[in-house]
Amino acid sequence: MTVLVRDLRPDARADLDGFVRVRHRALPFMLFTPESVAHDIAHAHPDAHLRRLVAEEDGEIIGTAQVGIAHDSPEPGQGYVNVYVDPERTRRGAGGLLVRAAEEHLAARGARRLLAWVLDEPGNLAFAERHGYRAARSAHFLRLDLAHATLPPLPDPPPGVELRKGSDFADDPRPLFRLDAETTADEPSDLDTEFTDYEAWLDETWRHPLFSPELTSVALVDGRPAAFSAARTDGGQRYGTVMTGTARAFRGRGLAKLAKNASLHRARAAGFTEAFTGNDAGNGPMIAINTWFGYRVCATEVRHVRELG
Repeated sequence: MTVLVRDLRPDARADLDGFVRVRHRALPFMLFTPESVAHDIAHAHPDAHLRRLVAEEDGEIIGTAQVGIAHDSPEPGQGYVNVYVDPERTRRGAGGLLVRAAEEHLAARGARRLLAWVLDEPGNLAFAERHGYRAARSAHFLRLDLAHATLPPLPDPPPGVELRKGSDFADDPRPLFRLDAETTADEPSDLDTEFTDYEAWLDETWRHPLFSPELTSVALVDGRPAAFSAARTDGGQRYGTVMTGTARAFRGRGLAKLAKNASLHRARAAGFTEAFTGNDAGNGPMIAINTWFGYRVCATEVRHVRELG
């Protein structure tokens, strides 16, 4: 049996379905749909040099790779390569072929430092070490049984604070862009990110097919967006918060918790049964908030780094 690596064909439904099937098996705590994968490819920033690779065995997709340049980082020359193989189809060489193709692509585009997320399991960690990657910081996936969880009651907002939906900003989402940019810049990570391109944010975030403006919650202080919890859904019963944060001037007032609580209540009322989120292992305040809601760690990934000569 021969394993081949090639680019995913975004106009081929079988490719999209195969990519999502592998990701669901390897990462059941992240939301993907064929439509979201196609959207990510179609709207990728040119400077990202994005590629979606698949490993195919006898016509069946058994492995995937998400590859690109971190164009929105202030430090140039940083690339990312995230490889996931169907857990039932490992040890066929798919992972190694995907890594090799990804590294060749990134090196040709000036990458000097490669970042890869690796599931915190012995086989995956050993694979990364064999390919020259060293372990760095870690992050957790968290899950909440939304159908049966006892959510905290919804309190009345304090004076001067108003809770709104993301959809209330449909005519002008720029205030949410500014809030997202500020909070993302302060998020713990080994890869700094700066959102400066509003049009790119509209394509990659606001118009993303998984994004739910109805379930996204925003806390306003005296009419100004001060905290938010951004929601995504997969068209089924799975809901995820992909960013929850507070502007610097308003931190320490419980506004992020207020916004996330409102989003969770609306998600459950809409029929969603599972809630997912992710946190850097060093983000103690957000981990404490999610634990307070009842989230529990369901998996951990370790960021690995490889310096290219």
